[in-house]
Amino acid sequence: MAKKRVLVMMRPRDPDDPMGGYVSLGSPREFIDKLSGFNTAPDGSRRSAVGTDVLYGPGFVVEYAQGAEAIQQAMVTVVESDIAWPVLSRVCRAYGWKMQDTESGQLFG
Repeated sequence: MAKKRVLVMMRPRDPDDPMGGYVSLGSPREFIDKLSGFNTAPDGSRRSAVGTDVLYGPGFVVEYAQGAEAIQQAMVTVVESDIAWPVLSRVCRAYGWKMQDTESGQLFG
């Protein structure tokens, strides 16, 4: 079984300057609406007691903090890389978002 890869999804203030800081991915409703166009959504179950909300996409899972007015970053766990990468790449291109590997620090998107 392949190792799951954990990435942090974020939106840089200036895509050409990785040290320029980050801005919001949107409100929770905006974030869900943006990802819904990529077959990514909540599964309809009750909210988690751990403090995160979860969205399920093709080959990946997205978690973000509950109760925030604006989402600053989200954690993406890639479960099936062959399916997930094309979708995550399109999401990043569509919204100018980036993903950073938590182990290597490599930036994608």
